[in-house]
Amino acid sequence: MSRTSRTSRTLRRRTALLAVPAAVLLALVPGTASAYPNPGTVTGDVVVHDPTMIRTSAGRYLLYSTGGGLAYKTSTDRIAFTAGGDAFSTKPGWWSSYATEAWAPDISYHGGKYLMYYAVSTFGSNKSAIGLAGSSTGLPGSWSDYGVVYTSTTSSDYNAIDPNLFVDNDGKWWLSFGSWWTGIKMIQIDPSSGKQLASNTTRYSIASRPTGTKAIEAPYIVKRNGYYYLFASYDVCCQGTSSTYKVKVGRAGSVTGPYYDKSGVAMTSNGGTPVLESHGSIIGPGGQSIMNDSDDDVIVYHYYDGNDNGTPKLGINLLSWSTGWPVAH
Repeated sequence: MSRTSRTSRTLRRRTALLAVPAAVLLALVPGTASAYPNPGTVTGDVVVHDPTMIRTSAGRYLLYSTGGGLAYKTSTDRIAFTAGGDAFSTKPGWWSSYATEAWAPDISYHGGKYLMYYAVSTFGSNKSAIGLAGSSTGLPGSWSDYGVVYTSTTSSDYNAIDPNLFVDNDGKWWLSFGSWWTGIKMIQIDPSSGKQLASNTTRYSIASRPTGTKAIEAPYIVKRNGYYYLFASYDVCCQGTSSTYKVKVGRAGSVTGPYYDKSGVAMTSNGGTPVLESHGSIIGPGGQSIMNDSDDDVIVYHYYDGNDNGTPKLGINLLSWSTGWPVAH
């Protein structure tokens, strides 16, 4: 093809593109602002990190998050949130061996009781512990600490933080956890104690980034349409407007994996299909949990607000599964 022909074709393409609305052009480019929704409207006390949320039988939302003795907020409509006391008014004594505050809680309701797994650690260290607490109401100050569930040390190749309990249809309990190092792990849990099942001490590996950055953490597993879906946060949190956090997902036919993304890449080989990424003033979304509500599934997460000096804020979006993969909207 002659240079003149190439130039003419390029001009025609550019002219055609100028006739296309900007919003449509953005939608055609992966990773642009229009590829991801803004968080749904929330008001009130919305400064939060690593949120987990549950809806009580009376319709009240209970939200816990990283900080202090596990920070608490509540809402009656999933929009207006108010803060209350921490889950633990007195911090359990064993925490002092690892840190002074708790991180990344995971709340659920089983057998007539609220359960909350959580992590105790310091930033960047894998001398960490996962704890468990129970409550009949789920309210601040009502939690009884059940002690240590699982630990890692500075000589471990994994990090025992960011726990998530998954209860399968067959009644088996599983706890996924992990951050950086060799990635996301899983153990089987004894439903009677909430701790590791004595008859299965296997520590499964379900997601990792073996080359390049090791930055993967905050697992959360749900089962939909016959598949197990593993959500995780990739890249770097906690850097305000410099954060690069994002949420990705893979799915599997078995709870212990292997998990693959939409392109067939294993999550143990840096795979993961994007669910939420930075766009506009919504920076570094992650620390996610999934909640089944009366209207649909919702993804609950934090992001760093580019319009407020990178303050971590609460994000909530609905999730659609119509394509076989979760899509936030």
